[in-house]
Amino acid sequence: MPCIEHVSDSDLERLALERVVPALQLYGFSYVDGFLGKVVGDAVLEQVTDMHRSGALQDGRLAGSVPGVHRRDIRGDKIAWVSGSERGCEAISFLLNLIDKLVSMCARHLGNKAIRERSKAMVACYPGNGAGYVKHVDNPNCDGRCITCIYYLNRNWNAKEHGGVLRIFPEGKSYVADIKPLFDRLVFFWSDRRNPHEVQPSYATRYAITVWYFDSEERAEAKQRYLTASKQEAGPS
Repeated sequence: MPCIEHVSDSDLERLALERVVPALQLYGFSYVDGFLGKVVGDAVLEQVTDMHRSGALQDGRLAGSVPGVHRRDIRGDKIAWVSGSERGCEAISFLLNLIDKLVSMCARHLGNKAIRERSKAMVACYPGNGAGYVKHVDNPNCDGRCITCIYYLNRNWNAKEHGGVLRIFPEGKSYVADIKPLFDRLVFFWSDRRNPHEVQPSYATRYAITVWYFDSEERAEAKQRYLTASKQEAGPS
C-alpha cells in the first residue's frame, strides 16, 4: 500500500477492487499490511497506550452470563468505546475516517449490502497474561453487523512466543485462517455465522481497534424486533 501521506481515492479504490472485495467474496476475509505507515501507525499506538495507562480500558462485557462460567474464561480483554472525536484521539479518528472511505468503496461491489453506518470503535487490550477470547460469532442473530474490521498495533510480534493469533474458521471450509496481530495490519471479515473466530491466548500486551459496519436493512429490522419485544415485555399501558 502506498505511504499514507500520498494515499488518494484512486489508491483506496484500487485496494478495494483488487484486494479486499475479491478476498471477501472468495474466502470471507481479507487483510492489508502497512495500512497507515509507520508515522501515523505510531501515533495511533501512542494514543491507545495512553488510554491504557490512564485506566480508560475496562473489562470487556459478555452479551449473556452462563452460571459457573467466569467472564475471563470467555474473554480476557480490556476495552473502551470511542467515536474518535474525543480529545487525544485525533490519530484514531484519522484511521477510522480512512477505513470508512475504504469500506464505502468496497460496499459498492458487495452485492445487495447497504452499508451506511458503523459502530463506535472498540479499543482493546489483551494484557499478556494468557488472556484470549473463545470461539464465537460476532453477529449470530442478524443484529445488522455485516463486516468486522480490526486494526492491529503490535510491534515486533512473534506469534510462536506471544500467541494472540486471530483464528478464523470459515464456514464449510476444511481449513482455518491464522492471522497474526501485526503492527499496521487491517483485517476484514464477514461478521455473521460464516466466520466463527477466536483470539488465542496472548502472552504479551496485544492492542487492536475493531469497528463493525452495518447492513442498513438488517439493522433496521433488528431495531424493530427489539422495540416490539420491549413493548411486549412492558405489557399493556
